[in-house]
Amino acid sequence: MAVCYLIFTLPQKELIPSIRNIAKRTRWYRKTHRFIAISLVVFMFLLGATGFMLAWKKPWGLQPPTPSLLKQEKTIAIDSLHSLARSFAKDSLRIDPSIDRIDIRYQKGVAKIRFKHHFNQLQYNIYNGKRLANQTRWADIIERVHDGSILDFLLKTENAPFKLWYASITSIGLMLLSISGFWLWYNPKRIRKRKGKF
Repeated sequence: MAVCYLIFTLPQKELIPSIRNIAKRTRWYRKTHRFIAISLVVFMFLLGATGFMLAWKKPWGLQPPTPSLLKQEKTIAIDSLHSLARSFAKDSLRIDPSIDRIDIRYQKGVAKIRFKHHFNQLQYNIYNGKRLANQTRWADIIERVHDGSILDFLLKTENAPFKLWYASITSIGLMLLSISGFWLWYNPKRIRKRKGKF
């Protein structure tokens, strides 16, 4: 009888502290998970919503379409496109004409001109300099909200400190949520498995 008692009670005595430790760690993971989730709920929602919108930007028309023109031999000079875009922005649109970039699509015969301080985009025919479109790049606004650089854009900060902090906080938060979420899922399975042995 005493032998049977030792056989059945010793493993259980070893098992109970082990299960208690797992349960204690699980409670800690639950608190950590809840704290991170509540602290970063706005950031996580923004990341999810803007990521979804960026994935659907073309079907939803958030990015201006690029027309395809008949290919020709000779294109006009980039300086000419630069001057045309600056003049139109300054005189007709009455906005800051500082150009950020000129994206030339040789296959389509189109130059896309984007500005530094606003989200207008002009499209020009690279063969004759004719203006094809003047549109707002909604996808760029969504992208800036998504990566946190919208505050750097609005406040005109250098080296994008807001983007750096936003990206760091949300990335670390997501990694910690992944780790704590895994243990919240796995630890109950471990406890059930250990209890099932006896």
